[in-house]
Amino acid sequence: MSGLMIAAPSSGSGKTTITLGLLRAFAKRGIAVQPGKAGPDYIDPAFHAMACGAPCLNFDPWAMRPELLAAQAHGGNVLIEAMMGLYDASADGTGSPADLAQGLDLAVVLVVDCARMSHSVGALVRGYASHRPGLRLAGVILNKVGSNRHEAMLRDGLAGLDIAVLGAMKTDPALGLPERHLGLVQAGEHSTIEAFMDHAAECVASGCDLQAIAALMARPKDTARADVRPLPPLGNHIAVARDDAFSFLYQHLLDGWSRDGATISFFSPLGDEAPDNAADAVYLPGGYPELHAGKLSAAGRFIAAMKQAAESGTFIYGECGGYMCLGKALVDATGERHPMLGLLPLVTSFQKRQRHLGYRRLRPLRERFSGLALTAHEFHYSTIVEEGPGESLFMAEDALGTDLGAVGLQDGSVCGSYMHLIDVRA
Repeated sequence: MSGLMIAAPSSGSGKTTITLGLLRAFAKRGIAVQPGKAGPDYIDPAFHAMACGAPCLNFDPWAMRPELLAAQAHGGNVLIEAMMGLYDASADGTGSPADLAQGLDLAVVLVVDCARMSHSVGALVRGYASHRPGLRLAGVILNKVGSNRHEAMLRDGLAGLDIAVLGAMKTDPALGLPERHLGLVQAGEHSTIEAFMDHAAECVASGCDLQAIAALMARPKDTARADVRPLPPLGNHIAVARDDAFSFLYQHLLDGWSRDGATISFFSPLGDEAPDNAADAVYLPGGYPELHAGKLSAAGRFIAAMKQAAESGTFIYGECGGYMCLGKALVDATGERHPMLGLLPLVTSFQKRQRHLGYRRLRPLRERFSGLALTAHEFHYSTIVEEGPGESLFMAEDALGTDLGAVGLQDGSVCGSYMHLIDVRA
């Protein structure tokens, strides 16, 4: 499978900005690209989609079956941004960007933050190129270069390596993006995001060899795409909450549900919208309800419609932020308690932040997910301060196989947990 991965030695090297610049630069030149993000990330894919106008797919080498990864990369011209460092993996040592690159036979371009080095860049790149036999490290982009003289020293340090220097990006404070507790501030919250994208594209176009980079994404021979389903639909018509409070959606799940014949509609709880009356399932994905708790608590039409849906037996499923919204109350960072939907016996708090992070294997305890072995990811800072009584939704273990016990809650047709479902297990 042909394609390209933008990777780095570590987080914070600038690979997101360079990926966005490449996507926007290619879009301006009429080059169609399938954007991708390695790992269980929801925020960066929204930036990718905005940069090039095409939905971004997640490629998770730990949580996704190889056949699903291959099916998603089938069309060629794939440009995938890695997560963390090139060889960084889950707790069990698997699922690194390098694993993904080799599994899909992607060329790798390494983005190196050169702000505090010069000739040592040669040793660093040589090490990354030789660390794993068979990995195709096709080139390097020098990032945060201070001057022409600095660039010359860096290139001198790389002399003798059979690795192309595909670009040199000068230090530019305008290429920074603000962050919050779960990653970058969401793309839709930036009033100047289009100007940022255009500036990133101009910087990449002037500092990088776009023709050489595009050649690394050459389209493969046309073969039949395998029809791989990631997760059965939640219903025949699924109403999906989508706004700044509920934005953590995996595109591959929505695509899979649509291919299975399900109708997908969207509604905004923050806009006080109700789910479609025709829906037989409602999905509240993760996001930032803790930042919008007051507005959600006052969304009378949304609350009434959700309670009516629960009373009528509509299947309602919430993940992470959606799970918090299904509870009785949410305590925000200031300690103020906001009433939520009250459909599950749960109170969560963001006042005392505690990080919960890691891959999960799940065994369902509910009929709707019966017979499925699932992979998922957990990442949140809120805590449960009141829970139950009620039935649990999943039995969970972490990437090392450690038993985490029962998680989530279910009450009639309503259920949820902190787990973000990704795929069924092979």
